[in-house]
Amino acid sequence: MADESELEQRIRARAYKIWLDEGRPEGRDQQHWQLAKFAIAEEDGLKTSLLPPQRPQPEPLEAVINQGEFPTLVDQGEEVPPGGSR
Repeated sequence: MADESELEQRIRARAYKIWLDEGRPEGRDQQHWQLAKFAIAEEDGLKTSLLPPQRPQPEPLEAVINQGEFPTLVDQGEEVPPGGSR
């Protein structure tokens, strides 16, 4: 729960700063809290979005070797079942 209390402290500090920047208006605490939550979420999202992209992983060798083994029309029920007739 340390992360949640740290997050709440960050939101509280940001909301306080917004309140000060707006000239300390009365009765806008909910709007300031919501703006602060949005700003913190945007900051946190920005940090993760600035990570370098991962390089594409090569296909496993089995996928390359087996690439021609997809079923054809003949493979989909065209053969006679064992011991039976059509």
